[in-house]
Amino acid sequence: MNFDPISKSQFGTTADGAAASLFALTNSRGAQAVITDYGGAVVTLKVPDRLGEFGDVVLGFDTLAEYEQHRRFFGALIGRYANRIADAVFVLNGHEYRLAANNGKNHLHGGIRGFDRVVWSAKPSTDAAELELFYSSEDGEEGYPGNLDATVRYTLTEENELEIQYSAITDQETIVNLTNHSYFNLSGAGNDSILGNEISINADRYTPTDDTSIPTGELASVEGTPFDLREPKTIVSRITEQHQQLEFGRGFDHNFVLNKTENELSLAAAVYDPLTGRFMEVQTTEPGIQFYSGNFLDGSLTGKGGHKYKYRSALCLEAQHFPDSPNRPEFPSTVLRPGEEYSQTTIYKFSTRP
Repeated sequence: MNFDPISKSQFGTTADGAAASLFALTNSRGAQAVITDYGGAVVTLKVPDRLGEFGDVVLGFDTLAEYEQHRRFFGALIGRYANRIADAVFVLNGHEYRLAANNGKNHLHGGIRGFDRVVWSAKPSTDAAELELFYSSEDGEEGYPGNLDATVRYTLTEENELEIQYSAITDQETIVNLTNHSYFNLSGAGNDSILGNEISINADRYTPTDDTSIPTGELASVEGTPFDLREPKTIVSRITEQHQQLEFGRGFDHNFVLNKTENELSLAAAVYDPLTGRFMEVQTTEPGIQFYSGNFLDGSLTGKGGHKYKYRSALCLEAQHFPDSPNRPEFPSTVLRPGEEYSQTTIYKFSTRP
């Protein structure tokens, strides 16, 4: 059949007057990813179920105004630093950098105006389902040092993979930790629960946190805990166990230490939805992945198509470096220096099972 691998449409104007667009990436099999240059967010991701019926598997909003009004990070690019930094401060080369305390006393997802709150420069491919986004973050923005040039390339492959390639360079020593914050429901965005999904995470260890979700520094074994997801388990079978870490996070909201050789692209996690047969595999070059079980969705938000996003009606698998790494020298480093290039690749691959 004839199809356009990429098309562009208007998405509106931000409150400060910047025009935003939507870019629809489509492959020959009918899968589609719709991405906006506002925050680089994945607005729609349509993939088939076991019967060949296409459904949208990511949460989001119908309008740009809703993305601006409700900062839930649906599908967004997160930076400069994904996840949390303790007490909103870090020291680099003997200099203390103060950041916004926008998550209690801690810093979360890049601060008040992170990468999810800006319009990126977009360069769509002319003949492929590929979109390149660029953002230049100025020295001192949200308290971070150095001028940072970030590039993110989304590609929708013929194998129903959404591949995300990230790169960044700086003119001054800084910290960088980028990720995508898509909320997935493989039954279809707006369906009630992900608790019946089966999940596996390729990790022997995870990073326990205090009651503000800051890692203690321990790399704890998953053995004998609800965090042992090395073999597929239904989410409900683990999330209902009694464990202090689940109490702290109100469910899963933890970084898993992936079993891998440094920087290799390898399988991090997989999710299977028995209802539709959809199966999602996550591959990444990153050392960690944050599993979040939608603990703060409460039905108060109306998303795409008028759907109420209910408690635990989606999950996130955010490929990343570990939370609070700038304050934890024993964790993999997130420091980027002039002359170096930050680089990571994450792939969300969709297929079906009986």
